Amino acid sequence: MSADAPLLALRGLVKRYGGLLVTDDVSLAIRRGEVHAIIGPNGAGKTTLINQIVGEVRSDQGRIELGGTDVTRWPVHARARAGLGRSYQITSIIPEFSVLENVLLAVQSVRGHNFRLWAPVTKLAHLVEPAEACLRVVGLLALRDRPAGLLAYGQQRQLELAMTLAIEPKVLLLDEPMAGLGPAETQEMIDALQALKDRHAILLVEHDMHAVFSLASVCSVLVYGRIVFQGDPAAVKHSTVVRDAYLGDEELP
Repeated sequence: MSADAPLLALRGLVKRYGGLLVTDDVSLAIRRGEVHAIIGPNGAGKTTLINQIVGEVRSDQGRIELGGTDVTRWPVHARARAGLGRSYQITSIIPEFSVLENVLLAVQSVRGHNFRLWAPVTKLAHLVEPAEACLRVVGLLALRDRPAGLLAYGQQRQLELAMTLAIEPKVLLLDEPMAGLGPAETQEMIDALQALKDRHAILLVEHDMHAVFSLASVCSVLVYGRIVFQGDPAAVKHSTVVRDAYLGDEELP
């Protein structure tokens, strides 16, 4: 694969539920170092598109390529092992486990289980070191021993991002990572994602337009399952098509 080849390419993806067309001929490509934002109104098909990419929803038509390989018919776990990392709209941490233990579960999923039955996993350097590195990226290393359920909501979203990073993805699929965050927490998440841009290709589904315009290299506007506009953030801000379809009279950052 050439250096400028896309890490993730979608080619004509379609998903129907009976007579309802949820995604309609969606095509896009993302390379390492790029953040491609998908924006659009509620019900536009954004989460369905993410679910098609990771394999939770099977596409009726089209092709999904990861690193140049056709993964359209691969199961979820195979796509994850090949480099797709996905975060969800709702946090999926284990509240009773410590911050570190949550990330260790993700590390073990790619580096193997701990078969030393009498050795606590938190004492195994080959697992702890990469887990701590992920926590350092999202700013949670100092809270490594705190029960995850005691974290503030924004910190829980940061923990989920660390867990996603722990599976060593090539492509990050982030489904509304700013949802429920306050202004300070949103900026912390933006800063964390900025630090990840050079190492990953990122597909970002997000309603927070400040976050979108701070992070995105390219924006695709999805309306009724179809991309109606695609361009850089400046073009999106000034597009009458985008304003009519989605943004309306909203004051843009």
